[in-house]
Amino acid sequence: MTEIIRELLGSFLTAFILVVIATPSLIKVAKLKHLVDEPGDARKLHRRSVPTIGGIVIFAGTIIGYSLWFPSKEGWILGENYYPIEALNEFKYLVACMFILFFLGLKDDIIGVSPAKKLLVHMLIGFILVYVADIRITQFWGLFGVDSLPYWLSLTLSMFVYVVIVNAINLIDGVDGLAAGFGFIASIAFAYWFYRTGDHPLTLLATGLAGALLGFLIFNFQPAKLFMGDSGSLIIGLVIFVLAVKLIEFPVKRMLTHMEPLPKPVLAMAILAYPLIDTLRVFILRAMAGRSPFSADKNHIHHKLLALGFSHRQTCFILYAFSIAIIILAYLSPKYSPNVSFLIVMSIAVLSLNSVFLFKNKATGKSK
Repeated sequence: MTEIIRELLGSFLTAFILVVIATPSLIKVAKLKHLVDEPGDARKLHRRSVPTIGGIVIFAGTIIGYSLWFPSKEGWILGENYYPIEALNEFKYLVACMFILFFLGLKDDIIGVSPAKKLLVHMLIGFILVYVADIRITQFWGLFGVDSLPYWLSLTLSMFVYVVIVNAINLIDGVDGLAAGFGFIASIAFAYWFYRTGDHPLTLLATGLAGALLGFLIFNFQPAKLFMGDSGSLIIGLVIFVLAVKLIEFPVKRMLTHMEPLPKPVLAMAILAYPLIDTLRVFILRAMAGRSPFSADKNHIHHKLLALGFSHRQTCFILYAFSIAIIILAYLSPKYSPNVSFLIVMSIAVLSLNSVFLFKNKATGKSK
């Protein structure tokens, strides 16, 4: 086993074992201190008190697994004994942002935070990541006929994408195991990409998050013993944003020959297809109804699947399978035409998710 594989397994297993060992004690403390989500709201799907601070173990597992195994010497990229200094700079900014978002989410889980304060913190995080750390989208690689973006547009778009991804992950956290399971699938997809392209620091980040989420799923799958809360969903959204942008921006000169033709923006969107499409859909429906896009309702895809009679577990497995299928499709789509790849992958993704409503109509006898 090479040193690289040992580091990746070390990151994954460290995060996984830490979460598995620490979570039972966290559940006990949360119940003693009454840090729980009570049933009663019409939108709530649980019928008993459930602790809401699971984000603590997701944060701890991810950051410890990532930091402990982060190379302290020269690393390896494409088999060369070379380690870019920018990886260390990104590491310190990412860890700082994770701490800020974690405490924001934890406070919101325990006593609540006003939307204005949340927005202020998100703007701060976006500024650190996009402007200071320079983790931003600078080009589309020919998608929509666009290559390089002007600097001002790159900053604006990247900030917008950060807010969208973080909120999208938060909005799908409505069924036991769904957000954590999706985050695990996305993390594994990113880990595979960065491992195959030789960027092991980013692979470590993805495997650390994957290990923490797999451990968390043991306690979060139906019937959930613990919810991740905002302290968990925000961390997942932050890490996935960084991984998505780094995938899109990955330099062609550092890619293996067989990876070069893959349309990177399409692959990044395919990995995030479910939360992005679902969020866009509910925002449009709310706007058409004259309500705030951030108002709560039961119009998410997972709500529709539950209304069709699927259980929490069945709903999760359906959406897991959808995400995996769309990611595989993105890898198999036409390699030399990003626009054709985008059209094929996103059309199939949208039609697949909207087939839920066709089934609903048939089940109620309203199919046309």
